[in-house]
Amino acid sequence: MTLSEHVRHEAKALGFAAVGIARVSDDPAREHRERLAAWLDRRMYGTMAWMARDPARRADPRRVLPGCRSIVCVAMNYYTEQQADERAGYGRIARYAWGRDYHYVLLQRLDRLETAIRTLAPDAGMRAYVDTGPVMEKAWAQRAGLGWIGKHSNLVSTRFGSWLLLGELLTTLELDADEPADDLCGSCTVCIRACPTDALKDPYVVDASRCISYLTIELPRSGEDIPAELQRRVGNRIFGCDDCLDVCPYNVNATPTEEPAFQPRPLALAPSLETLSAMTDGEFATAFHGSPVVRARHRGFMRNVRLALRNLLGCLRNDSARSI
Repeated sequence: MTLSEHVRHEAKALGFAAVGIARVSDDPAREHRERLAAWLDRRMYGTMAWMARDPARRADPRRVLPGCRSIVCVAMNYYTEQQADERAGYGRIARYAWGRDYHYVLLQRLDRLETAIRTLAPDAGMRAYVDTGPVMEKAWAQRAGLGWIGKHSNLVSTRFGSWLLLGELLTTLELDADEPADDLCGSCTVCIRACPTDALKDPYVVDASRCISYLTIELPRSGEDIPAELQRRVGNRIFGCDDCLDVCPYNVNATPTEEPAFQPRPLALAPSLETLSAMTDGEFATAFHGSPVVRARHRGFMRNVRLALRNLLGCLRNDSARSI
């Protein structure tokens, strides 16, 4: 077994649903680097000013790990068969936040993968990331053959649909690369049409300042409120949004994950807005311990819940008026 084969074997043994390897060339991810530059020029990052800092480093992993030659890209399937409670009076939480925080789940396994690799290459330089480092994870995942970046800007897989969480292990090892994945979106624009806030301005381009995930997670952390024009469109979404992911035709192939960490807690499937609105800071911390939801913090989450209740009241009034 070659070192590259050993890496792939160990990754699968650790529970990663998909693994691929990309080689870092002299002009890494040029197309996606150009997309990043254009997106930054249009200032679509809202209050996330850190996105605009040192884009050259974000585009070139050799500036993150000197001597980086390869990137081991891994993914975990987080799709489950359960469906959110759609009755009036309940909020919606994005599917990835139904179970444990994926950052910890993937990082723990990447650490174990690094340990396994060091048994064969003890002098190799390595650095792991899960969604928090200066790495264009979706661009490298496409280069490694895990899937392609869809028009909603998320990774799409023919096997797992839109339900993959990504991680990367940068290394100075020169590993055998996988074939990059082709873009199979074709003329489909269903994800663009599904966006409640028109955040998908163009194919592959997300205006983060209008995206509900940004509005309900990142924006409350800055202390700013959701723009008035978008408040009604947020509806009952209290943490993130799955609309553009839900409608992807490739989800027909999605199979439920066997990973226990991603099995949903009951509160995530049926979050009663009335019950949530009375939560204290301590109760919030206890109810969502180990969940991505704590990222919004108690104050931001309560703001989202109050908005969802106002939107519910507005819908009920409209329904009542139409029945008269």
